[in-house]
Amino acid sequence: MGILSPEHLVPLALLLGIATLLCAAARRAPGRWVDVVAATIALAIVVAELSWQPYVLANHAWSVEASLPVQLCDVGGFVAAAALLWRQILLVEVAYFWGLGGTLQALLTPDLKDHFPSFPYLQFYVTHDLVILAALFLVVGLALQPRPGAVRRIFALTVVFAIVVGLIDLGTGGNYMYLRQVPVSGSLLDLMGPWPWYIAAGAVLTLVVLAILDTPFRLSRLRSHDAG
Repeated sequence: MGILSPEHLVPLALLLGIATLLCAAARRAPGRWVDVVAATIALAIVVAELSWQPYVLANHAWSVEASLPVQLCDVGGFVAAAALLWRQILLVEVAYFWGLGGTLQALLTPDLKDHFPSFPYLQFYVTHDLVILAALFLVVGLALQPRPGAVRRIFALTVVFAIVVGLIDLGTGGNYMYLRQVPVSGSLLDLMGPWPWYIAAGAVLTLVVLAILDTPFRLSRLRSHDAG
């Protein structure tokens, strides 16, 4: 599936349109409908994430090195669903930074060979679109902003998560989080040098991206402080 093809651009356009409408409506007319929408998105994320397991099992394609739900996007999806339901601020921070810092990159440069309307294609775009929609709905629509120090917390959590996934890669022979090699179809990691240097460069880029994503909230806190 080619990047910037209709199969790639249509899901992006749908995400942009739905996110804009939901976030604007939540800010202008909050009410009980917001909780219903949040619960619906959460349920859809969980169902979409879990649907991959019976699919690969039914197609005799399940393997410990490729089918475990331990990619950043997978775990981030479950965290986003929990954040929508419970609105706990640490969950919101993880959903926001992992969603816009990680899942969005995967959506912009998808490692996907399948085409519409195959199940892998639909499952990929539904899960990724929903995770990003959840992040935007939480932070923009519901105004649940990351706290001071969120960049340090989420970066440390991401490093710990990557170490755990690296151990899983060693034990299974897998390539979860692309810690052993870059995606075959190409991604930003291709610009960061060979293994293991692209991992170190990716860590630095992650910190920069987290800081950029936190900038609007940091500026907002500064304005509030100055006004006070």
